[in-house]
Amino acid sequence: MKNQDKIKKTYKEKIKKLFNFNRLYFEKDSPIVSDSEFDKLKQELLQLAKKHPFLKKIENLDNLVGSRPSAKFKKVKHSKPMLSLGNAFKKEDMLDFKKKINNFLNNKSEIQLSSEPKIDGISATLRYENGKLTYGLSRGDGVFGENITENLVTIGDIPKNLVEAPKVIEVRGEVYIGKQDFEKLKDKFANPRNAAGGSLRQKDSKETSNIPLKFFAYGIGEIIPKIFEKQTDLLKKLKTWGFPVNPYCKIVSSIDEIEKNHSAMEDLRSTLDYDVDGIVYKVNDFNFQNRLGSTSNSPRWAIAYKFSSVKASSTIRDIAIQVGRTGAITPVAKIDPVTVGGVVVSNATLHNEDEINRKDIRVGDAVIIQRAGDVIPQVVSVDKSKRNKNSKKFIFPDKCLCGSSTKKEISMTTKKTDAVRRCTRGYECDFTAKEKLKHIVSKDAFDIEGLGKKVIDNFWELNLVKTPADIFSLDYEKIEKLEGWGKLSINNLQKAINKSKNIVLDRFIYSIGIRHIGQENAKILGNFFKKSEKFSELFNVKKRKDILKNLEDLDGIGDTQIKSIDDFFSNKKNYQIIQSLISVLDIKNFQKINRTGKFSNKNIMFTGGFEKMSRSEAKALAEENGAKILGSVSKKLDYLVIGNSKPTKKKIEKAKELKVDLVTEESWYNLLDR
Repeated sequence: MKNQDKIKKTYKEKIKKLFNFNRLYFEKDSPIVSDSEFDKLKQELLQLAKKHPFLKKIENLDNLVGSRPSAKFKKVKHSKPMLSLGNAFKKEDMLDFKKKINNFLNNKSEIQLSSEPKIDGISATLRYENGKLTYGLSRGDGVFGENITENLVTIGDIPKNLVEAPKVIEVRGEVYIGKQDFEKLKDKFANPRNAAGGSLRQKDSKETSNIPLKFFAYGIGEIIPKIFEKQTDLLKKLKTWGFPVNPYCKIVSSIDEIEKNHSAMEDLRSTLDYDVDGIVYKVNDFNFQNRLGSTSNSPRWAIAYKFSSVKASSTIRDIAIQVGRTGAITPVAKIDPVTVGGVVVSNATLHNEDEINRKDIRVGDAVIIQRAGDVIPQVVSVDKSKRNKNSKKFIFPDKCLCGSSTKKEISMTTKKTDAVRRCTRGYECDFTAKEKLKHIVSKDAFDIEGLGKKVIDNFWELNLVKTPADIFSLDYEKIEKLEGWGKLSINNLQKAINKSKNIVLDRFIYSIGIRHIGQENAKILGNFFKKSEKFSELFNVKKRKDILKNLEDLDGIGDTQIKSIDDFFSNKKNYQIIQSLISVLDIKNFQKINRTGKFSNKNIMFTGGFEKMSRSEAKALAEENGAKILGSVSKKLDYLVIGNSKPTKKKIEKAKELKVDLVTEESWYNLLDR
């Protein structure tokens, strides 16, 4: 017992130290140790807890809750969202990016791309009205930013007034600290990016003014009137207005030029006075950018081509199995902790059963670990020359952690067997249910600040949360007794949870985690159901049959999605859990943007290829003019637009039978005045 008391004492002392480091980082913006030192201490504690399970009753490290930065500054909605960029990691990714652009625009020639180094700093947007700086915002969550104007105006690189500027212009750029300047600050901050972020979050702008922050301008948000035709024109003008613009911006077109530029910049990065982790490529023509538009998460016209991944050697000590929110069974390699790209890594994904068999990965193997950007570390290869003669082939389990059998499904689209094994019990499987909770509280779902993955894990173990509805009836008195939680953090959590009770229908549909229903599908379904009461009819067997039949008409909802919806709502446990969740929420009706135009309240379908634009762009233009896009010919259809290239004859014949108006490609362009 004396030895156990000694271990407990050591554990408590280290825990106290770790929580202090965490508090200084999140609440004070003044980290006193590097990320690697923090991770090393945390790893020591995890190893202790693994070796001595009784320590988990004291503290299992799941209460490391960062404070909310929004408490310091007023939130302001961006006039145009600051979306994140998609990532490319290899030549094939860039070829795919170029192909998608050309397909959408129905373009066959090389399109110019503007390239610029991707600075590893903090994004900010500056709004100028009649030439005067009115306010500056942080990126925030992309929709709302924090008003950090007083801190931004301390940066000498940022002009306060613009000569001959548009009536309104929002200049976007990156705030950073140079490597040489950081040398004088490294005792106060973990790295240059943390130094920049911490400085911009100071309550006292006088403190910020003492930090040598710099700024590179790279783009615009809202602009009235629109005076630029190309990204290169914008950069030239930004420079004349006094904004620093990165000197390594250039124009490229072909994949060979992209690869050459990428290699040259990667060779140059170590000589630069700022951290660069890749190159951003943007379609140079603003007209093309406007046509391409954006998905829910990122613009179609830009991508970040990251530099080559950082690799390191380690040894696999164990292969564990994790269960995802869709029931996917994922193998994870538990490796000897190793630093990869400045981050201490102790886990690496093995993807799936087929990947393990293909690479013949075994416990005890010496392996190469790769980490590219923010991607989860993965095992690249095995050094079989170092393999123990007694090593055994890893046998992938055919059962879930809950004990039920798993299966590999056959894709309805490709007719091929899925590489991933899945547990199909949904909320009946505790492991799947817990991951579904993590999805529900995530940013794109209910977006509950302070209720992250680690907190969900902890609350689950303490039986505070087992179903989504439990989130809205938490025992805050019990939580307050937990280490790491105080009145302020609990008050913030309570506010975030209460705020999330009001949710729009399409966001709710995405949140509940129906397999194959992403954000775009959820919007299509939201527009179809309009009200939560109508959506709830899916729980009724007879009504569901009719609803699923009607879903076949929707463009973007196919057999795969329909089967998935049917499977989800046929499960009794799902019925109970989602109904109990609905009862504590205020689900708002779907809020479609009321667009008026030539096709207001009309149902349109497209068949065949078009000469001047892609089908994707044609659909987007129709929706912008008030149309609803259908995926099949029915009595509901108002127009069938027929492209000149290989239209489907059966669709045309059926449309004629139903007396649907047929629109030729030439007539379509005339309607659009093109």
